[in-house]
Amino acid sequence: MTLNEVNDPIILSLETATRGGGVFLGQRNERLAARNGNPEVSQSASLLSDINDCLVEARLSLDDVDLFACASGPGSFTGLRIGIATLKALAASLQKPCVGIPTLQAVAHVAGPSRATVALLPAGRGEVFAQMFSMSADGSVVALDTPGHLSPQKMVERYARFRNLTWAGSGAHSQRDFLKLYAQQNEIVFAEHSREENAGSMKPGGSVWKLAPLESNLAKHVATLALQLFETDQLQSPHSLSAIYVRPSDAELNLQCR
Repeated sequence: MTLNEVNDPIILSLETATRGGGVFLGQRNERLAARNGNPEVSQSASLLSDINDCLVEARLSLDDVDLFACASGPGSFTGLRIGIATLKALAASLQKPCVGIPTLQAVAHVAGPSRATVALLPAGRGEVFAQMFSMSADGSVVALDTPGHLSPQKMVERYARFRNLTWAGSGAHSQRDFLKLYAQQNEIVFAEHSREENAGSMKPGGSVWKLAPLESNLAKHVATLALQLFETDQLQSPHSLSAIYVRPSDAELNLQCR
Protein backbone atom coordinates (compact mmCIF):
# COMPACT_ATOMS: atom_id res chain seq x y z
CA MET A 1 0.00 0.00 0.00
CA THR A 2 1.33 3.41 -0.94
CA LEU A 3 1.07 6.48 1.28
CA ASN A 4 -1.59 7.94 -1.03
CA GLU A 5 -3.77 4.89 -0.27
CA VAL A 6 -3.53 5.32 3.50
CA ASN A 7 -6.81 6.76 4.81
CA ASP A 8 -6.02 6.68 8.52
CA PRO A 9 -2.26 7.19 8.88
CA ILE A 10 -0.50 6.27 12.07
CA ILE A 11 1.24 9.45 13.20
CA LEU A 12 4.12 9.73 15.62
CA SER A 13 4.47 13.33 16.82
CA LEU A 14 7.17 14.89 18.96
CA GLU A 15 6.99 18.14 20.91
CA THR A 16 10.37 19.22 22.26
CA ALA A 17 9.90 23.00 22.00
CA THR A 18 8.69 23.38 25.59
CA ARG A 19 10.05 22.22 28.93
CA GLY A 20 9.48 18.50 29.26
CA GLY A 21 7.70 18.24 25.93
CA GLY A 22 5.88 15.09 24.94
CA VAL A 23 5.35 12.25 22.48
CA PHE A 24 2.03 11.21 20.94
CA LEU A 25 1.17 8.20 18.83
CA GLY A 26 -2.24 8.30 17.20
CA GLN A 27 -4.42 7.25 14.31
CA ARG A 28 -6.92 9.89 13.21
CA ASN A 29 -8.81 10.86 16.41
CA GLU A 30 -7.66 7.81 18.36
CA ARG A 31 -4.89 8.02 20.96
CA LEU A 32 -2.74 4.92 20.74
CA ALA A 33 -0.14 6.00 23.31
CA ALA A 34 1.37 9.16 24.75
CA ARG A 35 4.13 10.25 27.10
CA ASN A 36 4.70 13.55 28.85
CA GLY A 37 8.36 14.49 29.25
CA ASN A 38 9.93 15.34 32.58
CA PRO A 39 10.96 19.03 32.67
CA GLU A 40 13.80 18.10 35.04
CA VAL A 41 15.31 15.61 32.57
CA SER A 42 17.03 16.52 29.30
CA GLN A 43 15.01 15.49 26.27
CA SER A 44 18.22 14.14 24.75
CA ALA A 45 18.15 11.49 27.49
CA SER A 46 14.43 10.71 27.47
CA LEU A 47 13.02 11.24 23.97
CA LEU A 48 14.02 7.92 22.40
CA SER A 49 12.86 5.94 25.42
CA ASP A 50 9.52 7.80 25.40
CA ILE A 51 9.10 6.98 21.69
CA ASN A 52 9.90 3.34 22.36
CA ASP A 53 7.49 3.20 25.31
CA CYS A 54 4.69 4.54 23.11
CA LEU A 55 5.38 1.97 20.40
CA VAL A 56 5.49 -0.87 22.92
CA GLU A 57 2.22 0.24 24.52
CA ALA A 58 0.51 0.41 21.11
CA ARG A 59 2.11 -2.88 20.02
CA LEU A 60 3.57 -1.21 16.95
CA SER A 61 7.01 -0.76 15.44
CA LEU A 62 8.56 2.24 13.75
CA ASP A 63 7.84 0.58 10.40
CA ASP A 64 4.12 0.90 11.17
CA VAL A 65 4.32 4.69 11.40
CA ASP A 66 3.05 6.42 8.26
CA LEU A 67 3.91 10.01 9.13
CA PHE A 68 6.36 11.67 11.52
CA ALA A 69 5.55 15.12 12.88
CA CYS A 70 7.14 17.54 15.30
CA ALA A 71 6.72 21.02 16.73
CA SER A 72 9.08 23.15 14.66
CA GLY A 73 9.33 26.23 16.87
CA PRO A 74 9.62 28.71 18.26
CA GLY A 75 10.70 27.28 21.58
CA SER A 76 13.75 25.96 23.37
CA PHE A 77 16.75 26.06 21.01
CA THR A 78 18.23 22.87 22.42
CA GLY A 79 14.88 21.11 22.54
CA LEU A 80 14.02 22.00 18.96
CA ARG A 81 17.36 20.72 17.70
CA ILE A 82 16.87 17.44 19.56
CA GLY A 83 13.33 16.93 18.29
CA ILE A 84 13.95 17.90 14.69
CA ALA A 85 17.18 15.91 14.45
CA THR A 86 15.41 12.84 15.84
CA LEU A 87 12.48 13.26 13.48
CA LYS A 88 14.73 13.70 10.46
CA ALA A 89 16.74 10.60 11.34
CA LEU A 90 13.62 8.45 11.75
CA ALA A 91 11.90 9.71 8.61
CA ALA A 92 15.04 9.47 6.46
CA SER A 93 16.03 5.99 7.63
CA LEU A 94 12.51 4.64 7.16
CA GLN A 95 11.88 6.66 3.97
CA LYS A 96 8.69 8.10 5.39
CA PRO A 97 7.30 11.65 5.05
CA CYS A 98 7.41 14.16 7.86
CA VAL A 99 6.00 17.56 8.67
CA GLY A 100 6.84 20.40 11.01
CA ILE A 101 4.03 22.19 12.84
CA PRO A 102 4.71 25.71 14.21
CA THR A 103 4.58 25.41 17.99
CA LEU A 104 2.37 28.49 18.44
CA GLN A 105 -0.11 27.07 15.93
CA ALA A 106 -0.43 23.93 18.05
CA VAL A 107 -0.88 26.09 21.16
CA ALA A 108 -3.71 27.99 19.46
CA HIS A 109 -5.33 24.69 18.45
CA VAL A 110 -5.51 23.71 22.12
CA ALA A 111 -7.82 26.67 22.84
CA GLY A 112 -10.50 25.54 20.41
CA PRO A 113 -12.60 27.56 17.94
CA SER A 114 -12.05 31.30 18.21
CA ARG A 115 -12.02 34.38 16.00
CA ALA A 116 -8.86 35.59 17.74
CA THR A 117 -6.50 33.54 19.90
CA VAL A 118 -3.10 34.79 21.02
CA ALA A 119 -0.74 31.87 21.57
CA LEU A 120 2.07 32.54 24.05
CA LEU A 121 5.15 30.58 25.02
CA PRO A 122 7.87 31.61 27.49
CA ALA A 123 10.95 32.91 25.68
CA GLY A 124 13.20 33.31 28.72
CA ARG A 125 14.17 36.46 30.63
CA GLY A 126 10.50 37.15 31.35
CA GLU A 127 9.67 37.55 27.66
CA VAL A 128 7.32 35.58 25.41
CA PHE A 129 6.87 34.27 21.89
CA ALA A 130 3.49 35.52 20.66
CA GLN A 131 1.28 35.10 17.61
CA MET A 132 -2.43 35.56 16.87
CA PHE A 133 -4.57 32.95 15.12
CA SER A 134 -8.17 32.22 14.30
CA MET A 135 -9.54 28.69 14.51
CA SER A 136 -12.67 27.48 12.76
CA ALA A 137 -15.08 24.84 14.03
CA ASP A 138 -13.47 22.23 11.78
CA GLY A 139 -10.10 22.72 13.50
CA SER A 140 -8.39 24.78 10.80
CA VAL A 141 -5.94 27.27 12.30
CA VAL A 142 -5.07 30.45 10.37
CA ALA A 143 -2.28 32.86 11.33
CA LEU A 144 -3.43 36.48 11.64
CA ASP A 145 0.05 37.96 12.17
CA THR A 146 3.66 36.85 12.37
CA PRO A 147 5.35 35.39 15.46
CA GLY A 148 7.07 37.90 17.70
CA HIS A 149 9.54 37.86 20.58
CA LEU A 150 8.14 40.41 23.00
CA SER A 151 8.25 41.75 26.53
CA PRO A 152 4.94 41.48 28.41
CA GLN A 153 4.35 45.22 27.96
CA LYS A 154 4.98 45.06 24.20
CA MET A 155 2.76 42.01 24.05
CA VAL A 156 -0.30 43.78 25.48
CA GLU A 157 0.40 46.86 23.39
CA ARG A 158 0.38 44.68 20.29
CA TYR A 159 -3.03 43.18 21.11
CA ALA A 160 -4.69 45.83 23.32
CA ARG A 161 -7.07 46.97 20.58
CA PHE A 162 -8.69 43.53 20.51
CA ARG A 163 -11.42 43.63 23.14
CA ASN A 164 -12.34 39.96 22.73
CA LEU A 165 -9.45 37.52 22.83
CA THR A 166 -8.51 34.06 23.93
CA TRP A 167 -5.06 33.76 25.49
CA ALA A 168 -3.48 30.31 25.24
CA GLY A 169 -0.33 28.46 26.22
CA SER A 170 2.11 28.23 29.09
CA GLY A 171 3.25 31.78 28.34
CA ALA A 172 -0.28 33.04 28.93
CA HIS A 173 -0.46 31.24 32.25
CA SER A 174 2.90 32.58 33.34
CA GLN A 175 1.63 36.10 32.50
CA ARG A 176 -1.83 35.51 33.98
CA ASP A 177 -1.62 38.18 36.69
CA PHE A 178 -0.22 40.76 34.27
CA LEU A 179 -2.96 40.08 31.72
CA LYS A 180 -5.68 40.11 34.36
CA LEU A 181 -4.53 43.44 35.79
CA TYR A 182 -4.33 45.03 32.33
CA ALA A 183 -7.81 43.74 31.49
CA GLN A 184 -9.31 45.10 34.70
CA GLN A 185 -7.68 48.50 34.18
CA ASN A 186 -9.28 48.67 30.72
CA GLU A 187 -12.76 47.43 31.70
CA ILE A 188 -12.30 44.03 30.07
CA VAL A 189 -13.64 40.94 31.81
CA PHE A 190 -10.85 38.43 32.45
CA ALA A 191 -12.31 34.90 32.38
CA GLU A 192 -10.55 31.67 33.21
CA HIS A 193 -12.20 28.69 31.57
CA SER A 194 -11.60 26.52 34.59
CA ARG A 195 -13.57 28.80 36.89
CA GLU A 196 -17.35 28.57 36.73
CA GLU A 197 -17.84 31.86 38.55
CA ASN A 198 -16.76 33.70 35.41
CA ALA A 199 -19.80 32.49 33.50
CA GLY A 200 -22.11 34.96 35.19
CA SER A 201 -19.75 37.89 34.68
CA MET A 202 -19.71 37.73 30.88
CA LYS A 203 -22.43 39.83 29.23
CA PRO A 204 -23.45 39.38 25.58
CA GLY A 205 -21.51 41.84 23.45
CA GLY A 206 -19.12 42.69 26.27
CA SER A 207 -15.33 42.76 26.20
CA VAL A 208 -13.79 39.50 27.40
CA TRP A 209 -10.27 38.14 27.56
CA LYS A 210 -10.38 34.39 28.13
CA LEU A 211 -7.54 32.28 29.48
CA ALA A 212 -7.59 28.84 27.86
CA PRO A 213 -6.71 25.81 30.01
CA LEU A 214 -3.29 24.27 29.63
CA GLU A 215 -2.77 21.09 27.60
CA SER A 216 -0.57 18.49 29.25
CA ASN A 217 0.54 16.95 25.94
CA LEU A 218 0.97 19.47 23.13
CA ALA A 219 2.22 16.68 20.84
CA LYS A 220 -1.41 15.53 20.52
CA HIS A 221 -2.30 18.79 18.78
CA VAL A 222 0.83 18.60 16.64
CA ALA A 223 -0.48 15.24 15.42
CA THR A 224 -3.97 16.65 14.69
CA LEU A 225 -2.54 19.49 12.62
CA ALA A 226 -0.17 17.08 10.87
CA LEU A 227 -3.17 14.98 9.86
CA GLN A 228 -4.71 18.05 8.20
CA LEU A 229 -1.55 18.53 6.15
CA PHE A 230 -1.52 14.82 5.29
CA GLU A 231 -5.06 15.04 3.97
CA THR A 232 -4.19 18.01 1.77
CA ASP A 233 -0.91 16.47 0.58
CA GLN A 234 1.30 19.15 2.17
CA LEU A 235 4.03 16.87 3.46
CA GLN A 236 7.78 17.39 3.69
CA SER A 237 10.92 15.40 3.18
CA PRO A 238 13.43 15.15 6.03
CA HIS A 239 15.96 17.48 4.39
CA SER A 240 13.37 20.25 3.94
CA LEU A 241 12.35 20.38 7.60
CA SER A 242 13.80 23.31 9.54
CA ALA A 243 13.24 25.08 12.84
CA ILE A 244 11.42 28.38 13.41
CA TYR A 245 13.55 30.34 15.87
CA VAL A 246 12.05 33.92 15.81
CA ARG A 247 14.98 35.30 17.83
CA PRO A 248 18.74 34.64 18.03
CA SER A 249 19.96 32.11 20.58
CA ASP A 250 21.45 33.31 23.87
CA ALA A 251 24.91 32.39 22.57
CA GLU A 252 24.37 34.55 19.48
CA LEU A 253 23.05 37.42 21.61
CA ASN A 254 26.12 37.21 23.87
CA LEU A 255 28.40 37.40 20.84
CA GLN A 256 26.55 40.49 19.59
CA CYS A 257 27.10 42.20 22.95
CA ARG A 258 30.90 41.77 22.84
